[in-house]
Amino acid sequence: MLLTVLLLIPFGGALLISCLPAGTQSGGIRRVSLMVLAIQCLAGLPLLWAFDSAQQGFQLVERMPWLPSLGLDYSLAVDGLSLPLVLMNGVLCLVAAFASRSIENRPRIYFSLLLIISGAVNGAFLAQNLLLFFLFYELELIPLWLLIAVWGGANRAYASTKFLIVTAVSGILILAAFLGMAVLTGSVDFGLHPVLSSQMGIVSQLVLMGALLIGFGIKIPLFPFHTWLPDAHTEASTPVSVLLAGVLLKLGTYGLLRFCLGLFPEAWAVAAPWLATWAAVSVLYGSLAAIAQTDMKRMVAYSSVGHMGYVLLAAAAATPVALEGALFQMVSHGLISAILFLVVGVVYSRTGTRDLNVLRGLLNPQRGLPLSGSLMIIGVMASAGIPGMAGFIAEFLIFRGSLESFTTATLLSMVGSGLTAVYFLLLVNRAFFGRLAITAGDDVNPRVLEPVPFQDQMPAILLSFGVLILGLAPDLLVGLSEAATTGLSQLALTTLPGGLS
Repeated sequence: MLLTVLLLIPFGGALLISCLPAGTQSGGIRRVSLMVLAIQCLAGLPLLWAFDSAQQGFQLVERMPWLPSLGLDYSLAVDGLSLPLVLMNGVLCLVAAFASRSIENRPRIYFSLLLIISGAVNGAFLAQNLLLFFLFYELELIPLWLLIAVWGGANRAYASTKFLIVTAVSGILILAAFLGMAVLTGSVDFGLHPVLSSQMGIVSQLVLMGALLIGFGIKIPLFPFHTWLPDAHTEASTPVSVLLAGVLLKLGTYGLLRFCLGLFPEAWAVAAPWLATWAAVSVLYGSLAAIAQTDMKRMVAYSSVGHMGYVLLAAAAATPVALEGALFQMVSHGLISAILFLVVGVVYSRTGTRDLNVLRGLLNPQRGLPLSGSLMIIGVMASAGIPGMAGFIAEFLIFRGSLESFTTATLLSMVGSGLTAVYFLLLVNRAFFGRLAITAGDDVNPRVLEPVPFQDQMPAILLSFGVLILGLAPDLLVGLSEAATTGLSQLALTTLPGGLS
């Protein structure tokens, strides 16, 4: 029941909030949601105690027939690939709720939607039935669309509609691939079983895997399916951007490993060289596009396109070290992107702009935002792969595990890593260094920014400690997931003679 509890807590919390008395103030609703999400985080701790990190297979299995004639079972389990993502989801959803201090418009609906998203993401990471995964994968779509459409910026209608349409296509492709497997194999068993040439020809495998690749590529997002992401981030509120980059994108990378690689290892081995090239293109495009941005939020959004490309590169190589790096990248990017978006939100709330052509000197200790600037520098250093931080461990594992299999693609991706330092250095240099100047104030009456309460900075501070801890003690994550990523690598590398080399 440990896994079912992780679904019941957020879904039950959403129901509880909807039943609160009509006169309940937004602060009270927020406190209830924080309590529910804190309980969810605590409920994840027993998983660490019950989980055997030396075991490759799924653990703590919960299975119950649901619609057996359709192949739909209520089947949950956890392994070293899904457990870190479930724990990260709980933490970042709690951070998002904590950062939602300014929500006064329809708070009951807002926090209910946030809890539904948290439960849906948990379900997607834990589902061991393809149709059950699809149900949870789609369940988060409408709540996130509403969070952007109702509580977003001036162009929220355009951004939310674009998000809804593009990600709906993602779901259609994924469902079509799952149903195609049932039709071509003549089975209604939607369990997680690799499809090999004895069941389906390689061409059919490539077609179905291609549908999954595009579907999850939209969600990740990879070039050229990324266009919805910058608009969604630009118009979304800060807490929603934290959820979007930190949690929702990981559904795509998780699906890439669990379903594309895990279900079609033969087809994956055939397509791997092309996937490595795609990864390098996505990394370079995301980095170059980020350099061209003047909006801080759009720059961070485009950085996600590049950093998620590293996961595709590692998955293409499918070596144990590379896959460990892929999971490390998912977790580290979730924490780092949350820090960056939280700080950008603070800057926007205090200055009224995210324009790098306007902002300057925010590190000013008397009149600026020195603590926010320091947190931004920490996030930037982690994202750029500075040693001692989680981002460095992730990139090192990915490049080390992929270099021998795909030398050119890896070297190009390493160039993208260098470009990360370029565009984030531009951000920090323009916005935080120099003489404070933000549209208002002059030499006689200089602009003084309103101080940021410490409690508003606390989530970013705690996440920064998490990034540092994982960077200095990576075995906390590597030891938890090594057996699972090694098992996934063995599945891929033994499918064809010579593996992926």
